[in-house]
Amino acid sequence: MEMRLSDAELCVMEVLWSAGQPLTSNEVAERVPADRAWSFATVKSLLSRLLAKKAVEPAKDGRRFLYSPAVEREPYVAAESRRFVTRLFGGRLSPLFARLAQDEALDDADLAEIEAMIRELRK
Repeated sequence: MEMRLSDAELCVMEVLWSAGQPLTSNEVAERVPADRAWSFATVKSLLSRLLAKKAVEPAKDGRRFLYSPAVEREPYVAAESRRFVTRLFGGRLSPLFARLAQDEALDDADLAEIEAMIRELRK
């Protein structure tokens, strides 16, 4: 998957992914986090950009359009995660974990989850 989304586009996609059903542009605008303080025109512009990238699919519903994600969240997140690790850490996870540990970004619960994942992978 080669699609790249801006932070703003990703915010709109998160709204659509979490909805579980097609939404109108008004519904998307209502569900965008309030701290974004976006106008309706901004949301419409972002939906247009996502349409151009084929990240969303429109469906005519009378005089309005309903928008649905054309890309599933998990494959997109997986591809972005791989790109991130490749670009910043040469494709290796250990330097990423070392950086997080060095910055004290991992707490005991995180470490326990990582250890459990490693045990599961080794089975």
